[in-house]
Amino acid sequence: MIIKPQDYTKLSQSERRKLRNEYVTEQDGDCFYCGKSLYNEPTEAFKKDHPVNWRLFPEGFLNHPVHLHHNHRTGLTIGAVHAYCNAILFIYHGE
Repeated sequence: MIIKPQDYTKLSQSERRKLRNEYVTEQDGDCFYCGKSLYNEPTEAFKKDHPVNWRLFPEGFLNHPVHLHHNHRTGLTIGAVHAYCNAILFIYHGE
């Protein structure tokens, strides 16, 4: 099944959760960004190579280990990523 990107801004919390889980399944449980298993944290070596200034993110950003990544300009969903990778995408790639 190929998931059609959806407008993140128009999805309810439960719709976002369902879509995130669909992406996880379609991605065979791997992070869209780093390609590693979403069931494990990114490695310490990966984190060391990609430092994150956590002051840029709201409290609770890491409460959910898997995020539904979306394009901030178009609102369209892209895939499921580690929370850490979502931060990297924002800081280093403007996504």
